[in-house]
Amino acid sequence: MTMIASVLRLDRKALHALRVTDLYSLHRVVYSLYEDVRTEIAKADGETSGILFADQGGDFFGRKILLLANRMPATCLEGQYGEVLSKQINDSFLEYERYRFKVIVNPSYRDAASHKRVPVKGREAIGDWFLKKSEQSWGFRASSEHLQVDRVDVQKFKAKQQCSITIAQAQVQGQLCVTNREKFRNSFCRGIGSGRAFGCGLLQMVPLLDNSLA
Repeated sequence: MTMIASVLRLDRKALHALRVTDLYSLHRVVYSLYEDVRTEIAKADGETSGILFADQGGDFFGRKILLLANRMPATCLEGQYGEVLSKQINDSFLEYERYRFKVIVNPSYRDAASHKRVPVKGREAIGDWFLKKSEQSWGFRASSEHLQVDRVDVQKFKAKQQCSITIAQAQVQGQLCVTNREKFRNSFCRGIGSGRAFGCGLLQMVPLLDNSLA
């Protein structure tokens, strides 16, 4: 699958004009860069959008958002706002054994009785959740020695029809070793965990070229 990595930069003028104030408005801006290739039936069946993003935050001058998708985005937003720089990811990038990584996740599980998603609370519990999920579902083993859980917070915002959404987020970083290549590729291309439409799940990775997780 061809994957395109991009960086979206928004200056203060663009942020104001596009009304970027929360995760939903950021979701709206990011998705407007891409052609919607799903049918209504596919959406109803839960087919993923093929779009991932990770908000890198910003400062007085603007904001930076990382993007990953299975298609090319527009070079700017409607009204000529923002700047988008893109490049195709080489297939060989996913052939390494080990990587240094950073990812924003929605640490949660689905309650068997209520069928609702329940957040995992506490840095230690989030770390344990991530280690377990990585081996069971994501095709890699994260090094417990190097794992760091940062920026634990809760995002609340209004979506369509003023529906209230609450998402727990945590930034996790460390080192990983690939254990199942197919699952690992899928995790990179489709994202990991839930909350992917709202900035979770994008694995930001750099290959480790030595033979250890040091």
